[in-house]
Amino acid sequence: MYAIYKGDDLIATGTKQECAEALNVKQSTIEFWATPSNVKRDKGKRTVAVRLDGDS
Repeated sequence: MYAIYKGDDLIATGTKQECAEALNVKQSTIEFWATPSNVKRDKGKRTVAVRLDGDS
């Protein structure tokens, strides 16, 4: 399960596939948004994914 944020706004939750379909992006984009390097770059405006548990 993932939670997708754009800044402080929660824009999607669900599995990688559900989030990708809801946001019209590839699953690999969701994976990138969840990487530590992408999360570190966040200055409040970047889209980031937070993995909620061990399942994708």
